[in-house]
Amino acid sequence: MRRTFTWLPWVLLIIVILGFFGWHQLQKPQAPVAADGVKMPAEKLEPLIDTTRTGGVVSYSAAVKVAAPAVVNIFTTQKVKKLEHPLLNDPAFREFFGNQLPDGQSQDPNENSLGSGVIVRPDGYILTNNHVIEQADQIVVALRDGRRASAKVIGTDPDTDLAVIKIDLNNLPVLPFKLSGNEVGDVVLAIGNPFGVGQTVTQGIISATGRSGLGINTYEDFIQTDAAINPGNSGGALIDVAGNLIGVNTAIFSQSGGSLGIGFTIPAKICQQIMNAILKDGRVVRGYIGISVQSVTNDDVFDAKQQTGVIVADVQDGGPAAVAGLKRGDKILKVNDEQMTSPSNLINYVAFQAPNTTVTLSIERDGKPMNLTVGITERKVKSRNSNSQYIPLPR
Repeated sequence: MRRTFTWLPWVLLIIVILGFFGWHQLQKPQAPVAADGVKMPAEKLEPLIDTTRTGGVVSYSAAVKVAAPAVVNIFTTQKVKKLEHPLLNDPAFREFFGNQLPDGQSQDPNENSLGSGVIVRPDGYILTNNHVIEQADQIVVALRDGRRASAKVIGTDPDTDLAVIKIDLNNLPVLPFKLSGNEVGDVVLAIGNPFGVGQTVTQGIISATGRSGLGINTYEDFIQTDAAINPGNSGGALIDVAGNLIGVNTAIFSQSGGSLGIGFTIPAKICQQIMNAILKDGRVVRGYIGISVQSVTNDDVFDAKQQTGVIVADVQDGGPAAVAGLKRGDKILKVNDEQMTSPSNLINYVAFQAPNTTVTLSIERDGKPMNLTVGITERKVKSRNSNSQYIPLPR
């Protein structure tokens, strides 16, 4: 009797193990069987996307922890006079009241403006939008760690709506530039100070790259994103999921003033170029040949393959292009053997040429090819373009 109880547990254990393996075998997907009874190979499913690109990210907190400390809030003040009636400007009227305006109009209240900026160098240099700090009498920068400092303007570039300011603080966090590799569909995060509520992070994707011809700035090569961007985000950062700086947020498309999921960001490559030029020369020096151009349309060509180059819409009298013999209606195909694909392509290419140098234009006039040598002069800075549908973000 005792011998029976000795081996019985082992028998039961073996039965349990065999039962487990049998059950596990039944759970495996069985190969489909054809009509003739022959088993067909099991279907092998391949992943639709390469999940290694995103690393299976379910949270972006790591990127935010890296990038957010380098994004600052910018507060500016500007003295304004409230003169509600032209009579208040009359010297005789003011003398009668002893230069004291009635109803307290002699005081100059401060107008507060809110924006954002990005610390890009450990010695305190900050990138922001020109329209955030233009005409400001005082600029105050607030860091995420609670520190505040007055900032001075190092240089501005209204043509790209960028500005460089500087604060004198130690142990500053910095955002590294991501100069390339940004693709439509990549996840991005916008960090800024919308409506002055405090630092805010929103998430979206890159909707498009190379956006131009919008009439926002003179030189345009925007990244478009659907990450929620609102007034106060101007000068803030657009980052990737690793915390790298993709660009500086500058404007939104809106007919109401609110975000419609169409925001525009100045790419990091342009930001870096403008900053380096400002730090080197105190301003941005651009080439200029004195023409306005437009895209080739279906009305200009019969063959779609010929839709290359740009059409000269106007030539400035006495300008470098006019002196070289360029005429309205000419089609510019190449500049220095560089194919021109759009008006913005030509404008940006010429802008990066140094003044007092020359470029060779390969053009087509009345169907005949020609080459012209054009001298480059320095372009004068113009004010920021205005378009009611494209709104500078801080105001």
